[in-house]
Amino acid sequence: MRMYDPPHPGEIIRDFCIDALGLTVTDAAEAMGVTRKTLSALVNKRSGISPEMALRLSKVFGRSPESWLKLQVQYDLWQALGKVDLSRLKRIDAAA
Repeated sequence: MRMYDPPHPGEIIRDFCIDALGLTVTDAAEAMGVTRKTLSALVNKRSGISPEMALRLSKVFGRSPESWLKLQVQYDLWQALGKVDLSRLKRIDAAA
C-alpha cells in the first residue's frame, strides 16, 4: 500500500534517529563511517538512501536495510507520480 505524500527519508533520520538520540550530524556521520557532508545531504533532502547507506543505517540505528530502502522507494514513487503523465499510456495484455 502506497503512503500518501511520504516524508523524505532524511527527515525521518533527522527527527527519529539523530535528534531523538541527542546526536549531531557530525556524531552520527562518524558512527556511520561517512562524511558529515554525505549525511548532511541526506538529512537535508539533497540525496537519498542507497543500498550501502541502508546497511549503515541498519547497523547504527537498527531496523532492517530493506525497511530503510522501502522508505526511499515510497518517497521516490510518490515524487514520480507527480511528474509522469500516465493518462496516455495503454496496458498491453498477453495474447490469449
